[in-house]
Amino acid sequence: MAPSSKADKKAAVDAAAWMFNVVTSVGIIIVNKALMATYGFSFATTLTGLHFATTTLMTVILRWLGYIQASHLPLPELLKFVLFANFSIVGMNVSLMWNSVGFYQIAKLSMIPVSCLLEVVLDKIRYSRDTKLSIAVVLLGVGVCTVTDVSVNTKGFIAAIIAVWSTSLQQYYVHFLQRKYSLSSFNLLGHTAPAQAASLLLIGPFLDYWLTRTRVDQYDYNLPSTIFIILSCSIAVGTNLSQFICIGRFTAVSFQVLGHMKTILVLVMGFFFFGKEGLNMQVVLGMVIAVIGMIWYGNASSKPGGKERRSHSLPTTRQQKHGGGGGISDSTEHGGKV
Repeated sequence: MAPSSKADKKAAVDAAAWMFNVVTSVGIIIVNKALMATYGFSFATTLTGLHFATTTLMTVILRWLGYIQASHLPLPELLKFVLFANFSIVGMNVSLMWNSVGFYQIAKLSMIPVSCLLEVVLDKIRYSRDTKLSIAVVLLGVGVCTVTDVSVNTKGFIAAIIAVWSTSLQQYYVHFLQRKYSLSSFNLLGHTAPAQAASLLLIGPFLDYWLTRTRVDQYDYNLPSTIFIILSCSIAVGTNLSQFICIGRFTAVSFQVLGHMKTILVLVMGFFFFGKEGLNMQVVLGMVIAVIGMIWYGNASSKPGGKERRSHSLPTTRQQKHGGGGGISDSTEHGGKV
């Protein structure tokens, strides 16, 4: 295949992966907002456990059909990933409860510099000046859009720190495990989703009761709310898969930076569906700044020297190769540029 044709194909697949993630992420936000606000289903951790249980069912079916080949992930690596991922989910839920919306948004924005730090320290990544500046512009734009009231308390601050670092480590680990063990997104989900489903469904009802003072088994499960729960779980399969695909093809930092496009889209769709009372010059200005920063980041990070690994190669563990063309793969080539 000619280099230009190969590059065009990779660009098309990259764009499709991002679009897949954006559509499923925005979709699940809208469905969950309706489920919680309209039908009063406020059991976020238990719902996330149901999401991973549905994802597990999908991976089991695909493996049974032969679309996912056998792979290996050492138990210590799996346990570390599940620990980071579950602390991320619980930390975010607790942080949202204990902090103001403004400080919660600031905490979410801080995941980008934390992810950058992890890549610099652990992967020896070097960022160009333009790449750093573009990230700062994205943070500024999203901050202008979303940060309003900011109040801090000790326990909320601790919860935010746990949420930020565990989420950043979880997203870094997705990229790390796929590279080290040559795992596709489907393979990695096949290993991690069952463990996350079991652990979250075990602790979820207790955590949700602590947060809401309401028991999940006493919720009024009527037909509309049950349909929305099933819809949320179905969309979550795509959200979980697309996250692994995007982080596997790119890095956690790129996923975070370009992922803020979802924040902009949610704001726009909120104005479109629920009225324009929140639409003001500050929000519009923030959207424009954020989009400019995202475009700049995409351009700066793709240039030679924009984002490179400095004389550091990650040892990989070869998986057993299987013949035939039935397996699902989303692997990419990993060179010095990331």
